[in-house]
Amino acid sequence: MNELFQIGAVPAILLASGLTYGLRLGGLLLADRLPKSGPARRFLDCLPGTILLSLTVPGALHAGVEGMIGLGACLLVFFRTRNLLLTMAAGMAGVCFFRWVFHV
Repeated sequence: MNELFQIGAVPAILLASGLTYGLRLGGLLLADRLPKSGPARRFLDCLPGTILLSLTVPGALHAGVEGMIGLGACLLVFFRTRNLLLTMAAGMAGVCFFRWVFHV
């Protein structure tokens, strides 16, 4: 077993998995205490979308024109279909099409 793992790898993996499941359990236990209405509820409802935007827009800007075309394809398909699988496929297809046409 020592040839496959570094000395501290297994305890580190076990600690990380314990912390992950601890955070999940804490979220489940605190879910009943979250507000059901009001401004805090509206904030919590908008939070996943803002996190997604904060992850995708900088990547698209960094990728340049092809990233922006992929992002535009994602937005167009999402607002028309509300289907996340089609949205991801459209974004990848937009980038692939741009790279195929312009040989980037």
